[in-house]
Amino acid sequence: MLASESPAIKRQSKRKRNAAQAAERSFLADQLDWAPPAYSDPPIEPIDADGITAIHNASMRVLEDIGILFLNDAALDVFTKQGCIVDYDTKSVRMDRHWVMQQVAKAPSHVTITPRNPDRTITFGGRHFNFGQVASPPNVMDLDQGRRAGTRVDFQNFVKLAQSYNCIHFSCGYPVEPLDMHPSMRHLDCLYDKLILTDKVIHAYSLGTERIEDAMEMVRIAGGLSHDEFEAKPRMFTNINSTSPLKHDWPMLDGAMRMAARNQMVVISPFTLAGAMAPVTIIGAIVQQNAEALAAIALLQSVREGAPVMYGAFTSNVDMKTGAPAFGTPEFVRAMQISGQMARHYNLPFRASNANAANVPDAQAVWELAFSLQGSCSGGANLIYHAAGWMEGGLSASFEKFVIDCEMLQQIIYAQRPIIVDEASLAVSAIEEVGPHGHFFGCDHTQERYRDAFYTPLLSDWRNFENWEDAGGLWAHQRANTHFKQVLAEYMPPPMDSGIHDELLDLVNRRKAEGGAPTDF
Repeated sequence: MLASESPAIKRQSKRKRNAAQAAERSFLADQLDWAPPAYSDPPIEPIDADGITAIHNASMRVLEDIGILFLNDAALDVFTKQGCIVDYDTKSVRMDRHWVMQQVAKAPSHVTITPRNPDRTITFGGRHFNFGQVASPPNVMDLDQGRRAGTRVDFQNFVKLAQSYNCIHFSCGYPVEPLDMHPSMRHLDCLYDKLILTDKVIHAYSLGTERIEDAMEMVRIAGGLSHDEFEAKPRMFTNINSTSPLKHDWPMLDGAMRMAARNQMVVISPFTLAGAMAPVTIIGAIVQQNAEALAAIALLQSVREGAPVMYGAFTSNVDMKTGAPAFGTPEFVRAMQISGQMARHYNLPFRASNANAANVPDAQAVWELAFSLQGSCSGGANLIYHAAGWMEGGLSASFEKFVIDCEMLQQIIYAQRPIIVDEASLAVSAIEEVGPHGHFFGCDHTQERYRDAFYTPLLSDWRNFENWEDAGGLWAHQRANTHFKQVLAEYMPPPMDSGIHDELLDLVNRRKAEGGAPTDF
């Protein structure tokens, strides 16, 4: 037998043919249609009503007796006008619980954001939920080049992926920091890229006056809006983190107040890691989180009554052996579920995250992902940050992990579809037709429904071992590598009017000529 005719060579040739045939078909051909989802399942509530009241009262004691530092004199002026106890030397603010609750009650329970493409409008609150991709890591990784510092090309590729996958409903902050761009100009180029590469809802960083003002102006221009039209309803959002414990810093407060003044959504997400920046008990960490979040919400309602805000939670724990943050833990699950209870107690939309501490997209990354999503979604989160691509405790973004996560996100969306119980779904006639000696493959009931009967995966491979091996024997992360490359090769930017594009580019060039945003460099 010739070597070219050996069984091993034949199997190898078959695998190559199968892989080539698979590559000819779009990996997104069977993805779910764009349709912002809603929960069918009720949220899990680990704490009873007395427990929620106890957390609330403890948080009010923190606000009344201990106080929160607001490192921003404009914010202190607002609190002073509202009758709060303000110490300008220490920047400490103490506030009456009844006033806090009056302010929080002014915030809307639902927030709808309309991006430049109105067909991509999404709502936060109630049973609505929305996923956004990873945001803010300085590093990026893939199987081809390993872990490395993020660049503008990497940034653009993640934005393209976020646009391409229908299970991603909005674009978070920078999916990876483009470290090849100067910090004073970075926000201009990044927002420009986002606004031309995606037509979904976008986020802007609240890092000082220039960055947030530039961002609002760029979103206004990209939407073809007048200033009045921009402020008439939310068009974008920002997220601010407290500097736990018990502090809100100047640049985030400045950006948040400017956004609130113009009716744009602000997510307040205290970064409370139990055992490090918050008490070691999860309940104590949530008490601190609650106080920090409500204080900022009260401030923003004082800036503009009815300003769209969201109650954010990022409470997890640390590894007490090393001090490293831990995510996707049982404590994280319960923290998200209880945080959801607190948000609903105040009738506010709720933000959670999909986080993990794994260093590579391996089994640990997936089980921590599963626990993070379980906690976030069973907690009733309306906005899930970092839903696709997060790695290494937020220090890296992974292209393969993005695809792996999107498989999970799609399955969650699919599982939350309402279940119909009617005569056709009960299928008694099909059971009668097949009887005890047949099978259901060929019966009329199956033939009428088999094409759409079950979920079709993006990445999962359900073939038996032999067929999987003949197709190349690729593991999930290897298939994900092929997947994201093909999606990028097929990417088409959403349309934008040429006049709007030119106006947007003119603003970017003018602001660059003016020096962009000041930095310490």
